[in-house]
Amino acid sequence: MSDYTELDKKQDVHILHSMGYAQELERRMSSFSNFAVSFSIICILSGGINSLAQATSGAGGAAIGIGWPLGCFISLVFAIAMAQISSAYPTAGGLYHWGSILGNRFTGWLTAWFNLLGLVTVLGAINVGTYYFFMGSFGTTYLGLTDTTVVRIVFLVIITGAQALVNHMGIGLTAKLTDFSGYLIFATSIALALVCLAAAPSYEFGRLFTFANYSGEVGGNVWPSTSGAWVFLLGLLLPIYTITGYDASAHTSEETVKAAHSVPRGMVASVLWSALFGYIMLCAFVLMLPNMDDAAKQGWNVFFWAMDSQVNPIVKDILYLAILVSQWLCGLATVTSVSRMIFAFSRDGGLPASKALSKVSPQYRTPVAAIWTGSILSVLFVWGSSLVSIGDTPVYTIVVSCTVIFLFFSFAIPITLGLFAWGTSKWDKMGPWNLGEGVFKLFAVQSVIAMILIFILGIQPPNEWALYITVGFLILTAIVWFGFESRRFKGPPIGAEVAERQAEIAAAEAAVGESGEN
Repeated sequence: MSDYTELDKKQDVHILHSMGYAQELERRMSSFSNFAVSFSIICILSGGINSLAQATSGAGGAAIGIGWPLGCFISLVFAIAMAQISSAYPTAGGLYHWGSILGNRFTGWLTAWFNLLGLVTVLGAINVGTYYFFMGSFGTTYLGLTDTTVVRIVFLVIITGAQALVNHMGIGLTAKLTDFSGYLIFATSIALALVCLAAAPSYEFGRLFTFANYSGEVGGNVWPSTSGAWVFLLGLLLPIYTITGYDASAHTSEETVKAAHSVPRGMVASVLWSALFGYIMLCAFVLMLPNMDDAAKQGWNVFFWAMDSQVNPIVKDILYLAILVSQWLCGLATVTSVSRMIFAFSRDGGLPASKALSKVSPQYRTPVAAIWTGSILSVLFVWGSSLVSIGDTPVYTIVVSCTVIFLFFSFAIPITLGLFAWGTSKWDKMGPWNLGEGVFKLFAVQSVIAMILIFILGIQPPNEWALYITVGFLILTAIVWFGFESRRFKGPPIGAEVAERQAEIAAAEAAVGESGEN
């Protein structure tokens, strides 16, 4: 980062001070690192593989050939709109601040809770996906392990604890590992694509654009029996579920150099590159399948079934190892994102024990309590929700569906507020990454439409209980807000409060050894 001058640093810190916050976290992330942290959370080698059956047991090849780019475009719409806002307000926990600044205390508080619950549960879901990939690749075959709740939770405790420990030790180490993760995902996805193409019995490119209906038993009951058009729409959840988490670029704003420039670019670039490399990898996988009908019958086991039947065992295990490491690094980056959201919300008093959760370690310059709290909550979520079922569906499966709804709601709230705040006193100054009013509002409207589609798809069987959980959460938040928080929670500093905080800012920076603007 030799091009990061003292003037650049002063500009970054000045922007942060102007919003009423101290430079407690350490700016050690380059523009590439900011991109890599989002690219690592998206991780096409995690969601793209672990959720593959949503496509192959849905509309078949067309769910990849046509559905993947369509679903990725939906995610890109959100990313572009969020990038515009992030350039104007580059702070940790960005979404919470955007919701507050462009709206009011309540919209900021609601955005924070949607985002926080989504991030904690998605961390659990990512590491559970890593667990099942480990069991399918090495755990059962080589170690003779059996999938039980005890084995699952012990595995999660070990890998989540390791992810938290790395985050605890500083953003420098975390950034180096997520940078490596970015290169590893690029290399492994291309290697997997080449292996799939080499192992393909023939190149039937037409299957990528051939619609089928594998809902019900013919698709291993991944989806209940439904119409062909509807199962194609449900298949869009593969790219939508995979291409998320790019808000991490915003959450690490205060640790990124030239944040107003780097954060929006990192956010949009992570979606574009994930979409491109994911498409190449998944299309190659579909071409490798011996038969689409047989593949659909495998349900959630389709990836291992295809790799076992088509790929050399040694090559397969090498790929499995690279994928497994990538998935662990995906969880590592997610811990970073979760902890910065907890830290940012807590420094404005938004959570119980906020004083402890917002404390930054002078030695490591990381929010240690926030890191471990988010990690522990994710494991507790998996453990508790795995023990309870509603009908034949585990609560865990239903809540994971809610996770995506919650995350995209947290994206949609500030975007919608920005649609109406543009040019008003709430948002009269744009950042250096500026689309212009017309283009931003176009993407903002598209985001609202996309949010409606995601919500409708996310509450379909077998996850229809996601509707009741989401509505229940909204009712609960209304009770908590009007009953307690509306009188207590002040939100981020605005107006005169920013100037009043300057002495606190100087003291906070001195406590962690930061020189601030001087």
